[in-house]
Amino acid sequence: QVFDAGDYFGIMQVEEVDEEEEVDEEMEEQLKKKPNPGNGPCFKVIVTNENGLQASNPDSVFLIDHAWTYRVEHAWQQLRRVPGLLHRMANLMGIAFHGEVPDEGSIEQVLQEMWKYNQTYQLSQGTAEEKVPVWYIMDEFGSRIQHSDQPSFATAPLFYMPQQIAYTVLWPLRDLETGDEVTRDYAYGETDRLIRKCVLLPWVPTEVLDVSCFTPEPPDEHYQAILAENKETLPVAINPPVYAKDKVFKVFTDIQQVLNNLTHPRFVFTENEGEADILYNFSHFKDYRKLSEERPEVMVNQFPCENLLTVKDCLASIARRAGGPDGPRWLPRTFNLQTELPQFISYFQQRDRRGEDNHWICKPWNLARSLDTHITNNLNNIIRHRESSPKVVCKYIEEPVLFEREDVGLVKFDVRYVVLLRSARPLQLYSYDVFWLRFSNRAFSLDDLDDYEKHFTVMNYAPGVTLKQVHCEDFIPLFEKQYPEYPWTTVQASIFKAFAELFQVASSKPAPLGICDYPSSRAIYAIDLMLKWDTSRDGKRIMQPQILEVNFNPDCDRACQYHPTFFNDVFSTLFLDETDNCHVTRIV
Repeated sequence: QVFDAGDYFGIMQVEEVDEEEEVDEEMEEQLKKKPNPGNGPCFKVIVTNENGLQASNPDSVFLIDHAWTYRVEHAWQQLRRVPGLLHRMANLMGIAFHGEVPDEGSIEQVLQEMWKYNQTYQLSQGTAEEKVPVWYIMDEFGSRIQHSDQPSFATAPLFYMPQQIAYTVLWPLRDLETGDEVTRDYAYGETDRLIRKCVLLPWVPTEVLDVSCFTPEPPDEHYQAILAENKETLPVAINPPVYAKDKVFKVFTDIQQVLNNLTHPRFVFTENEGEADILYNFSHFKDYRKLSEERPEVMVNQFPCENLLTVKDCLASIARRAGGPDGPRWLPRTFNLQTELPQFISYFQQRDRRGEDNHWICKPWNLARSLDTHITNNLNNIIRHRESSPKVVCKYIEEPVLFEREDVGLVKFDVRYVVLLRSARPLQLYSYDVFWLRFSNRAFSLDDLDDYEKHFTVMNYAPGVTLKQVHCEDFIPLFEKQYPEYPWTTVQASIFKAFAELFQVASSKPAPLGICDYPSSRAIYAIDLMLKWDTSRDGKRIMQPQILEVNFNPDCDRACQYHPTFFNDVFSTLFLDETDNCHVTRIV
């Protein structure tokens, strides 16, 4: 807890002085591109201690305080409300701020510039909400340390449990003399030259238009690595089991909604997993090999390798089988920030040059409920988000089909369908006849990107937020009244066509490159989608479905509440092959 950096270091303001006093335009451009963050004067940190610093000396370790720690979604509010915060940040970033009262313009500038200053960490324990990455800005001393490809120091965040406070630790990588500059590597850990150039773009602006934005499907090894990482074993080949026509199946499940709502006479519950005919588990099943060798007749509510659908980066890569490198029309253009950063930056800069809309949405690969999901048109913001948790970046739908809410105006909405996968090969796919709707609470426009209730539709997890519910039977006539040229049957046909294509490409290759066609697997997924305005090949305006995500083991609470036969229909379709009198429609 000793902040003694002041005894060893000094902050110097660097003035660019030109001998001739005549600065030519090229010089001017170079000066603009200097790596110092911000627009203000250029600062450097140097060693001032007369004895210099020895890397081997155990005392050559220093603490840097954090001036501001926040989660991105709270940044705007905090700059507005926390006394002195905006003032300090504006000073630190070289932004002119003269007023006493926070004004929108200054807040906006800090929110744009902060991506050149902030660092991130995340806690490894706690709820999903507590694991959302935290961003922080080091104090004036830490923030003035410049970048170098051959850094003299290293830094790392340290979370000190007794105080529940994070610090940054600074230590020298070599011996330094008085007057030597303190630098760190802003792209620490990146060795690839092109990736370094991309990662350093917030501080060293450059164009990567010469990089192709073509993103072919990843090689087979990519999928093999995912299988290994998931610790999933593939089943051995088995013959599809045949069951007696009147067999009563014993179901082992840990899902309360199933226990409460499955009343079909041909299913009974058992608490003994060993005697079950059907395993209906909430958590991911891993050891398919053992199951297929020892109990091939036992059915399970999951498919091996189904994460190719349910994890966002995998969904984007398998979808390219349907639509080439740009992906199919039913999926927003998506890049994996870990593996496709140069292609993304090239695509972004090309759109920028053509004056096209450049709003993007950054999503973690595997968090639900819109956690750690951000909409932005700031390239630096997207590049830096790559440092927190693995993310994809998808083109934000700038022209969604909107729904008129009489109390609010035209709002965004999304639609959730529950699909039932009876078999991967041959492909047998059904949709439950009821779909669910979610609405934003504020009229849509392409601004106020951090206004959750304008841009997001998931309201059932946000405290104190209204949740607008409309049943699909009531929605269809309202929708058709607003869009008389677009009957819902036509819209739904295009939605089902997208679902069919998605599952066809997902099961077109053998596991682990596709969903495994294990004969004893069955599953239900929830597919969330939006509609966007598009132009068909013959120039007509059409509503194009956009698949947003595929969810494993969805929350079926609302389904059971309004449709008590929901699980009877699901079990009858998946396990008995009986769809008469069930509320399902065959898609494939």
